[in-house]
Amino acid sequence: MPFFTFHKEKPTAGGAKRPGALAAMWALLLFLLLGFVPGVHADATGRGGLGKGVVVVGGDYNYPPYEFVDHEGKPTGFNVELTRAIAEVMGFKVEITLGPWDGMRRALDRGDVDILQGMAFSQERTSEVDFSTPHALLFQSIWIRRDSRKIRSIEDVRGKEVIVMKNSIMHDFMTSYAPTSRLILTDTLADALKLLNQGRGDCALVSRLTGMYLEKELGLKRIIPVAEPIMTQAYGYAVKKGNAEVLARFNEGLAILKRSGQFQEIHNKWLGVMESQPVSWARVVRYVTLVAAPLLIILLGTVVWSRTLQKKVAQRTEELAREVAEKQEALEKLRMHQDQLVQADKMASLGVLVAGVAHEINNPNGLILLNLPRFEEVFRGSQPILDEYREQHGDFKLGRHSYDRLREELPHMLSETQDAAKRIKRIVTELKDFARRDSADLTELVDLNQCAQAALRLVENTVVKSAHDIAVNLSDVLPPVKGNSQRIEQVIVNLLLNASQSLEGSGKSVHVATRHDRFRDLVLLSVRDEGRGVEPEHLARLTDPFFTTKREEGGCGLGLSISAGIVKQHGGTLIFDSQPGFGTTVTMELPALRGPVEV
Repeated sequence: MPFFTFHKEKPTAGGAKRPGALAAMWALLLFLLLGFVPGVHADATGRGGLGKGVVVVGGDYNYPPYEFVDHEGKPTGFNVELTRAIAEVMGFKVEITLGPWDGMRRALDRGDVDILQGMAFSQERTSEVDFSTPHALLFQSIWIRRDSRKIRSIEDVRGKEVIVMKNSIMHDFMTSYAPTSRLILTDTLADALKLLNQGRGDCALVSRLTGMYLEKELGLKRIIPVAEPIMTQAYGYAVKKGNAEVLARFNEGLAILKRSGQFQEIHNKWLGVMESQPVSWARVVRYVTLVAAPLLIILLGTVVWSRTLQKKVAQRTEELAREVAEKQEALEKLRMHQDQLVQADKMASLGVLVAGVAHEINNPNGLILLNLPRFEEVFRGSQPILDEYREQHGDFKLGRHSYDRLREELPHMLSETQDAAKRIKRIVTELKDFARRDSADLTELVDLNQCAQAALRLVENTVVKSAHDIAVNLSDVLPPVKGNSQRIEQVIVNLLLNASQSLEGSGKSVHVATRHDRFRDLVLLSVRDEGRGVEPEHLARLTDPFFTTKREEGGCGLGLSISAGIVKQHGGTLIFDSQPGFGTTVTMELPALRGPVEV
């Protein structure tokens, strides 16, 4: 496994640095003779250490902003600068080697690296390494594509295709947490985010700070982190189990840097720019004072000057306002009465027209429904005779069609014609319901939960054909409402059917819920779907007679109009809320009576 290794060149006796070619030659010679990784010094026992004067420090070559290789090919980042500061205050030399994380872990295990300058803590890793005092916290996040909303929490990754860096802390975590998930392993976190951005996998597990850095650096426009981090982990130095001497020196150096304030400077330089910084109250007060003092003086002068004008203007303004309000109220009442009269006249005329049209359509349609079964019976009875004639004389014509073709198609034609006649009958029935004045008794005490359960039983099979799930959440205690249970049940059935018809594809649900709004003393039932939604310009017209967005699917635009009329008779309202592409929620609000009915 190749590593990116960097050496700090030592000055010669004359003050000049050794030529780069000579250093490279010696490194290659050591590699060929001793078989070690280039750039890693070894003592007589086969490993570097404090006894040799140089501590070999390993790290990930692509884990910004903690440790990475810059554009000039040099190691840099928070961990790198912190390591060099510790070495300086403790008086020893370090050699920093950056490479793929998987190879760095193996190098630590072999003894080619004395210490890793950044490893996330986990209880399982303590069997292999010893950890230093943490010098940072990692906030691990789930990264998804912007157009995907399937994964919102760590529970959602089970069974999914997840991208993780090989031998990283999230690789260890996923192996035990979600063994059924298919893991896509990469050498670096940058590769993981690139694959996700290209459309591979369902999500990637990358620390939030590193992901934000790489997203900006690589121009990854299609990915975002899920809002909340899935876990927080301590992050610090790690040595092979038992290497207490090196670990103690780094812990001591880290403590010195924290006491001197140098640690905070390094932290602010690399991590502070991407973290929210606390605002100094002293600074806030100072800026507010500088801005507010002149404004306050101007404001006081303006108030004194304007008071004299306000007193003179107030009286006349009040008189004019009163006159305008009275005229506006009168005009509003007149407009409202006019609208009510026009609407009443239109509905009355429409009712008469609908009743007449329904009657005229129903008579011939009834004849069609009566005769079609007879035609079908005649055809079935004559079919043996026609078949026998066909066997004796071959195919022959019935009208303009051959008997062989007609024998296959005529039953389907009769069945389709009968279905169409039944659809006409259903539309006529809805027209009659719309035109008929409702005289139902509205005096019974109605339990909205029972009405919802009855409606669900009626339409459950129909809804399940369109949705994988019906989610029901009924309140344990609801006050009764005054009205007619059958009419309210009719409304709920219509809302459920509309919701199921709006669903497209599989995996969608219909949600039904009831609750009591104590502040307004209303009983509410909501039906929410995950369908295609309604355009904003259509929302206000959903309860208009004969308005429908499902004309091509056989809708006639009377279901919601009738439902709104029933709810209005019960003193309630239907409220629609929808966003195209994200479903629709219909809420039925009915006035509650005192005395709850327990389910």
